[in-house]
Amino acid sequence: MGFRNLGSPEGLRMLLLTLPAVLWAISFHEFCHGYAAKLVGDPTAERQGRLSLNPLAHFDVMGTLLLLFVGFGWAKPVPINTRYFRNPQRDIVLVSLAGAAGNVATAIACVLFLRVFGRVWLSMTGGTGFLVVWQMVTVNMGLAAFNLIPIPPLDGSKVLYAFMPYRYVHHYYWLERNGIIILFVLLFTGVIDFLFNPIFRLLLSLLPLGDLRGAFF
Repeated sequence: MGFRNLGSPEGLRMLLLTLPAVLWAISFHEFCHGYAAKLVGDPTAERQGRLSLNPLAHFDVMGTLLLLFVGFGWAKPVPINTRYFRNPQRDIVLVSLAGAAGNVATAIACVLFLRVFGRVWLSMTGGTGFLVVWQMVTVNMGLAAFNLIPIPPLDGSKVLYAFMPYRYVHHYYWLERNGIIILFVLLFTGVIDFLFNPIFRLLLSLLPLGDLRGAFF
């Protein structure tokens, strides 16, 4: 994504067009985690007021800024207590994937909206309205793909942990202690792209883009 010319009118415009997508993406992502946890027996997120679409309930400064300016990031994780899970191995996977699933579902809904109502929407709102909806697609897919990277504290690491043979669990605990440092090193060296891009392309293949693909990809 990126906004290199924030001082320019166009840079500021793109920032403002992206903000609604970022606020929705982080809120719905964490809401889906909390709701999935509730469905499998864990009331922790609900008790702490995190079953909410209010962005302030899920705001993480660094993760939100990265999502806004770079295109991938994270929100403040909802609290999960696996002792409530009825089937811990299955439920940790379901809860971990729920956030990304919510983001992908949002992107699919937005693409379908553009395919069905795109011309009407464009005539009503111009290019600005079209870009707002398209940013919903790209930001949600970016958040989903980034969080599926199997490095703690990202969701993909919990899926990895659920299927990891016991003899390798100590490697996961090492990653958990150092994951945030590893993530920042990968981010600032650009290596993260080698992990992010294949997941992003895989998720992108789930979108019913049709003739929209030629317009944006």
